Amino acid sequence: MTELPADLAANPVLARWVTVHPDDSIDVRVGKVELGQGILTALSQLAADELGVDLHQVRMVPANTRLGPDEGMTAGSLSIMRSGPAVRAACAQVRARFTAEAARRWGVEGVTVRQGTISAGERTTSYGALADAVDLEVVADPALPLTSGDGPVFTGTDSPRLDLPDKIAGRPRFIHDLRLPGQLFGRVLRPPSPGASLRHLDTSRLADTNVKVVRDGSFIGVVGPDEAEVMRAVEALRGATAWEEHDALPDEDDLPGFLRAGPHETIEVVPGEQPPPAGRSLRATYNRPFIAHASMAPSCGVARWNDDGTLAVWSHSQGIHNLRGAIALLLRMDEDRIEVEHAESAGCYGHNAADDAAFDAVLLARSVPGRPVHVQWSRPDELAWSPFGSAMSVDVAAVVDESGAVRSWEYDVWSQGHTSRPGYGGAPGLLAGAYLDRPWRYPAPVDPPLAGGAGTVRNAVPIYDLPHRRVTGHRLLETSIRSSAVRSLGAFMNVFAIESFMDELALSAGIDPLAYRLMHLTDPRGRKVLETAAKAAGWGTPVAEGAGRGIGFARYKDKGAYCAVVADVEAESEVRVRRLTIAVDVGLVVNPDGVRNQIEGGATQATSWTLKERVRFDRRRITSDTWETYPILRFSEAPETSVELVEGPGVPSVGAGEAAQGPTAAAIANAVAMAVGVRVRDLPLTTDAIVAAIESSDG
Repeated sequence: MTELPADLAANPVLARWVTVHPDDSIDVRVGKVELGQGILTALSQLAADELGVDLHQVRMVPANTRLGPDEGMTAGSLSIMRSGPAVRAACAQVRARFTAEAARRWGVEGVTVRQGTISAGERTTSYGALADAVDLEVVADPALPLTSGDGPVFTGTDSPRLDLPDKIAGRPRFIHDLRLPGQLFGRVLRPPSPGASLRHLDTSRLADTNVKVVRDGSFIGVVGPDEAEVMRAVEALRGATAWEEHDALPDEDDLPGFLRAGPHETIEVVPGEQPPPAGRSLRATYNRPFIAHASMAPSCGVARWNDDGTLAVWSHSQGIHNLRGAIALLLRMDEDRIEVEHAESAGCYGHNAADDAAFDAVLLARSVPGRPVHVQWSRPDELAWSPFGSAMSVDVAAVVDESGAVRSWEYDVWSQGHTSRPGYGGAPGLLAGAYLDRPWRYPAPVDPPLAGGAGTVRNAVPIYDLPHRRVTGHRLLETSIRSSAVRSLGAFMNVFAIESFMDELALSAGIDPLAYRLMHLTDPRGRKVLETAAKAAGWGTPVAEGAGRGIGFARYKDKGAYCAVVADVEAESEVRVRRLTIAVDVGLVVNPDGVRNQIEGGATQATSWTLKERVRFDRRRITSDTWETYPILRFSEAPETSVELVEGPGVPSVGAGEAAQGPTAAAIANAVAMAVGVRVRDLPLTTDAIVAAIESSDG
């Protein structure tokens, strides 16, 4: 007896995964959601291969808490790793049941499926013809094979993305485009600062309008039939409120001091070993500010309270089951009376305001039973009120011998927690919940467990063969700034620090940075990825004056994708990343074009983080709430990027979505150091930061 894949074992009824229709179309449901990463396309390829049908027969249905499987969060680059085997096994079992029914009818053995045709000799039928005869409301059988055994037809090919035609043509597809019968529009009036409480509200200004004001404690919103009027009503209310505020935010100019002040949870990743032999000591400190998701489209949610007291919610949440549980907790209602369906948005990697916008819609829809309410956040709300990626500070020290080889390694990282997603730490994690008449007091953000990929200490352990290691994390337990998961969590900063320091060690020893890494690396897959990226980038060839070339490398979460990045930059009046050359090993490649898209997108976003992005605030409120105050990389500044796929035979698939972030930042920083002759250890690498580093080195 075989063991079912974990996600199928947790959701064993086949009908939760697959529905076969008489017209030969086949619905496939998964618990993972489309964020623009192309995951539903890749999973449809796996499904089509196991069912033995053409891709056009497979319809990937939006995730739904009532109809589909619960696969937890779409996060951590785990979708192919977790959902892929489950989809394959579920579809293989569906195929086996259909071929068994055909065999029973014909009294034969050896029934096959090719391009959707079920056949034995001259006899043929189809999935649709047998749909009414095969019951899929059955539990997956561990005794059946987990795969059909056929060779791949679509897996490993550049199958076109399912979601792109609508997006390119501008057809309604996003949740922002959703229009339901009787739909109303809602907007929420945010407090002027985190922690502010409402003292007075004057609604007289809206007496002659068609909007309804909704208040619950310090939560204020308006609902009406015209979206423009609703927006104007919110602005009118803004000047008709009085709030109690207080200074609660840290000093933006001393984030390391804030992070290190404590109190902390100490996370011992690698305990200290015996004292190393004597040698030359080097140490450095690296820092990162808070960063925002800065999604191109603000968050949106839709909700409707039905006449029977049930609740329907549409959301671009990355965890619709978690969202359902959080709503139930805050409203003190049975989860079974809430149905959440995923609807695509413009994409987000991490915990942005999708869940918050959905709960806003729920609260406003409660005042108009039977009418769906569509709530879209404003740009200032999105940039100021979505959870941020935590600021981080790192100390790293090493002792090296006469050859420059590392003899000991000590690493400390300070950070807020990296998740306050709905349901984590037993808290609902929804913004409006803290402002209700019966508010929910939220704890400090937490981290996933080490076995689940960690947060503060994600990728804090170098991939290199370093003796006498000590790696320790310090998670801040009290904070007034809301932080949560942003793409790659702590890995971005940890890889940036480790790989920057590896360059500093190499240069202090007079050794080429690539050779220095290879000197400390025995992992054959890692070595191949490094060498592939270096060769493709022309490593070792001359660069022009005022330019630099740097390298960064890591294996995501120490067990995921290997990624090496070589950055070519110009650093004269400002830093411009001209070219990124990337090599990646994600194991079995399901969709090569999809992998390249993910790596290119991740590297581009990391370039923006590295060069530009920083949340700004004073002691009371977030001030970077526009594109002018929170600049991101412009299209004209996006680097030319090439991706080399390094595939090892017989290696299972791992995710690509978060592999490039840290290596890209480190490669850019190392290239800048080469170009300007000084090391900038604080992100982002702005002109001001580089000038300050030059002036400091001159002093």
